[in-house]
Amino acid sequence: MTTASASTRLPVTADKAWQLVGGFDSLPDWLPFIVNSEAMEGGRLRKLTTADGGVVIERLEAFDNAARTYTYSISEGPFPVTGYRATLQLESVGENETLVTWSGSFTPVGISDSEAEALFRGIYEGGLTALQANF
Repeated sequence: MTTASASTRLPVTADKAWQLVGGFDSLPDWLPFIVNSEAMEGGRLRKLTTADGGVVIERLEAFDNAARTYTYSISEGPFPVTGYRATLQLESVGENETLVTWSGSFTPVGISDSEAEALFRGIYEGGLTALQANF
């Protein structure tokens, strides 16, 4: 199993940041390369459409509003991995500062561990940079 992660600090309270990112179906609100998110199965699945027309289907595996975290898996998508499972977590690290960590684990298929790690680290870093732009 290979892992990747990225983190950033936001200059707002964790509650304020969670209002933007805490909804499982809220990716288009802060992530520019996701142009649409369609909730399915009562909100347990999200069908994401990327800016280039790609489709990714993700399943919500765990959600903890009080801890400001959720975990999801990829059911269908264009990525060269299996067993993908990721977590988005927000932690208060000061009166007006939040640490956001996006991390995942997966098994590469047809590419090396380092290539898969770089792919997802790049996605996470790009996403967190886009998130910062909202604050």
